[in-house]
Amino acid sequence: MYARAVQAEARIVRLQLAETFVISREVADYADVVHVDLMHDGVTGHGEAAPVKRYGESAESALRFVDDHALLVGDDPFALEDIGERLAAVPGEQAAKSALDAALHDLQGKLLGIPAHRLLGLPRTGPPTSWTIWLGDPDDMARRAEKAAATYRRLKLKLGGGDGLDVERVRAVRGITDLPLMVDVNEWWSLDEALDALEGLAELGIEYCEQPLKAGDEGARTLKERSPIPIYVDEDCNTLADVETCAEIAHGINIKLAKSGGIREAIRMAHAARALRMGVMLGCMLESGLGIAAGCCVAPLCDHVDLDGNLLLREDPWPGVELVDGVQTPAPEPGLGVLARA
Repeated sequence: MYARAVQAEARIVRLQLAETFVISREVADYADVVHVDLMHDGVTGHGEAAPVKRYGESAESALRFVDDHALLVGDDPFALEDIGERLAAVPGEQAAKSALDAALHDLQGKLLGIPAHRLLGLPRTGPPTSWTIWLGDPDDMARRAEKAAATYRRLKLKLGGGDGLDVERVRAVRGITDLPLMVDVNEWWSLDEALDALEGLAELGIEYCEQPLKAGDEGARTLKERSPIPIYVDEDCNTLADVETCAEIAHGINIKLAKSGGIREAIRMAHAARALRMGVMLGCMLESGLGIAAGCCVAPLCDHVDLDGNLLLREDPWPGVELVDGVQTPAPEPGLGVLARA
């Protein structure tokens, strides 16, 4: 029996990017995240919330959620099912819930003296991460891809330029590398645009196309049936409740902890997708090594991994995850294995 409730503290932290990050719907030079500390029995677990405006969340709203609802964690940091049900009963703020979930896994591992992946019965590492080539003109994207190809084993190209040059962007990159390529359109194409572009992308050997249509687009079933390459959905798939419907409109799903609400829900989603014979991808937001370390816990269950958020930062305030031969590898320390930079 635990005599005291788990204590919580949270704060907003600004992460500066090494370079301006561009996708179809936004441009960013920094990301505001929320770092959460959970204290119990003299031990502290850490987690990170990476809220995204696309889902109606912000660092301020995530901070309010933690301040207002951290007592729902209760007095037993190992009661994850009960804690998860209590948090899920409060609508919204999935990123904040993800931070609490990650901090609990970090806390558990430290209390027991073992890495979080061993708590879950999973290997330490998963597939190699892709490196994101953000949106630019074709020559610019090719130059950046050529530089990245020396370090990374897979590249993900951001498309959705709205200028008719998306296939040319991919052709320019394919001209300088034979690495596996995938594309992410961030909801920017119409059905006709997608059908036209996907034919060209198939000829260039693209492995899959992520979220080509707006979430909820009625043309998604048609696109799945007619696409020459696999379609993965991101904005269409947030939690376990979405997976079955997504099987009707896509060949695979992109799981992100900030959308799912945490590690436990992400694992459920991966198993559900497998049962429906779907591919499984693990993505991330712009986040530090603290958030990426939590993602690493789920990576072994996935076919594709896009965990490069911390690698895009000017300086990572939570070192510990190491890029080894293209694979994001967590430290073999208890919990999530990361420590705040002094």
